[in-house]
Amino acid sequence: MRIGILAYEGCFAAEIFVFSDILRIANRVARQRGSADDPFEVSVIGASNSPVTAAGGFPIGVARWHHGFDLLVVPGFEFVPAEDTDTRLAGWALEVDFLRAAAARRTRIASVCVGAFLLGQAGALDGRRSTTSWLYAAQLGRRHPSTTVCVESLIVRDGHITTTAAFSASLDLATALVREHLGDEVATATARVTLVSENRTSQAPYIVESMVPTVGGPFADEVGRWLVEHLTEPYDLSRLAGEFHVSGRTLLRRFGAEAGRSPLAFLLEARVRAAKHLLAETDVPLGDIPRRIGYRDPGALRRMFLERVGISTAEYRRQFGRSRPRP
Repeated sequence: MRIGILAYEGCFAAEIFVFSDILRIANRVARQRGSADDPFEVSVIGASNSPVTAAGGFPIGVARWHHGFDLLVVPGFEFVPAEDTDTRLAGWALEVDFLRAAAARRTRIASVCVGAFLLGQAGALDGRRSTTSWLYAAQLGRRHPSTTVCVESLIVRDGHITTTAAFSASLDLATALVREHLGDEVATATARVTLVSENRTSQAPYIVESMVPTVGGPFADEVGRWLVEHLTEPYDLSRLAGEFHVSGRTLLRRFGAEAGRSPLAFLLEARVRAAKHLLAETDVPLGDIPRRIGYRDPGALRRMFLERVGISTAEYRRQFGRSRPRP
């Protein structure tokens, strides 16, 4: 399989070399199991033969790109929210044109982290499901409203376009590629040799809600604050509407227009956020957490948390709790 990793000015070098090194190790594992040739042929490519300067000022030698690859991989870049995204992407016009042509040829393309923004600029995400780092998922969705951003997904493949979550998802992408082409045995052996987890399926456990940019208006903000202040109380649309002197229908319409979701969906997100805080930052017993965030039935919280976060409350505390064992 011929793979081209697209290097460009300001990209993350680690996302290039971690991905390529995992495949290099997979080649060795495959040879130990009888493969006559290296299954993966990896090249680092660019707009010219001149080295590109990665984030941090590190030069990367590249080969001139062409359209003879079975898979193109687009690493992410150092995303600075204060910078104008349009201006930043305009600096990679050549790369975007190359990706647009590759997508038109139906070449398989995969992005790592915010590399998805280059795919979006090239039109490769239009009408598709996608993902990126949870920190920038909302911005990707706003820039490209025709794509469905699956914020909690680690890897999303839609046709010949694959997108992945944040920085370290290059490991997951490489492992998935090994599994797809060389089977479970080689993939598992490669993962164990490199100490790469095979069990990650979601980025939901890693989301820090306080860091996620919020998009709302004054009405939604006021309603949201009221819901958080009354987190432990049962959701009652009539009471909520009465507090703001509007009808239930008007409240749903105005809140939805400003916040992009219903008040109930906001409340559930707030309860998940509160549960994560209690699990990670306090020693409150697991059995006491449900009533502290508005659940009389502990099973309801367990089911909701597992559905939305992807792991159990006990596992979340084990992984992220402040009293977890240290190496």
